[in-house]
Amino acid sequence: MSRIDYSVWDHIEVSDDEDDTHPNIDTPSLFRWRHQARVERMEEFEKKTQDLNKGLTECRRKLSEMQKKIQDMSLSTSEDNKSDLSKAKTEEKKLKKEERDWERKLEDHCREEKKMPWNVDTLSKEGFSKSIVNVKPEAVEESEEEKEKKHKTFVEKYEKEIKHFGMLRRWDDSQKYLSDNPHLVCEETANYLVIMCIDLEVEEKHALMEQVAHQTIVMQFILELAKSLKVDPRGCFRQFFAKIKTSDQQYQDAFNDEMESFKDRVRARAKIRIEKAMKEYEEEERQKRLGPGGLDPVEVFESLPQEMQKCFDEKDIQMLQDVISKMDPTEAKTHMKRCIDSGLWVPNSKPDDGEEKEEDSTYEEVKEELEEAKNE
Repeated sequence: MSRIDYSVWDHIEVSDDEDDTHPNIDTPSLFRWRHQARVERMEEFEKKTQDLNKGLTECRRKLSEMQKKIQDMSLSTSEDNKSDLSKAKTEEKKLKKEERDWERKLEDHCREEKKMPWNVDTLSKEGFSKSIVNVKPEAVEESEEEKEKKHKTFVEKYEKEIKHFGMLRRWDDSQKYLSDNPHLVCEETANYLVIMCIDLEVEEKHALMEQVAHQTIVMQFILELAKSLKVDPRGCFRQFFAKIKTSDQQYQDAFNDEMESFKDRVRARAKIRIEKAMKEYEEEERQKRLGPGGLDPVEVFESLPQEMQKCFDEKDIQMLQDVISKMDPTEAKTHMKRCIDSGLWVPNSKPDDGEEKEEDSTYEEVKEELEEAKNE
């Protein structure tokens, strides 16, 4: 026959109102004093618990900041930075030791709590006093200016690492590099790789463009996987590599199809950029060619009758005089004024008491110049 073990009740303080007291003692006052003393001990013990937890939390915060600082400093190779890095690592060891000390103190304190006898105040505790519903905070949409500033800052800091990732090809190499540099798993890296692809295509470095395009799609697939799983991309990139290396042909085909489509988009975008650059260059050259009247000599020449074009091609003044004399005076005046405004024909500059020549006299002046040139 089994026996009931009552030893669990050995460490329970009997309720105050069950104690027998001497008739000459004020029992209610004694009970109040005992209860007050016990409550003060419990409050002191609780305060010590809070202090230990606070100290441990603060120590872990400092350690986390130091580890992040060491990670940032390890990217630089300067001599001064190496000295600072050594000091930081020493401080990290000191903080780790301090963290272990805090943890040991908290464990000892918890053991003391377990040894404390139960009483009327600790035998039972309230289970639930309110209901809490976890609500995911709404994501704040960043403005275009904030996105641009964030992208610029990120690229300035990690441009070298992004380019290195863009030149990798093997799955294992890419996975290892991202494991060593998890901060690269983000939208900023994907955006920079897209721009890098377009720049390479504009420079006609087609093979390099296709290499970087592969890594761009790798990063985009990781980001899409993170969205579908609703997790941080840095926490799921290993799942992507495990999936792509062991997946069926259908998943591989989807990856390759997306990569080929992306290459086509890059080529189209590069073509548009080149055409835009050519138009800007042609406009600059056109502005340089403009004559004193603001007309383009090429456009004016192409608008002239064939007979006048031949005169300018052969630089034959006599022929030009003959052509003009046969033309309608109004039409001839219009053509010659356009030639002067575009710089095709440069009239002799004859000062006339500082006054400008009348436009209506242009045709007659040209005829006079042609006569003078002929006589010479």
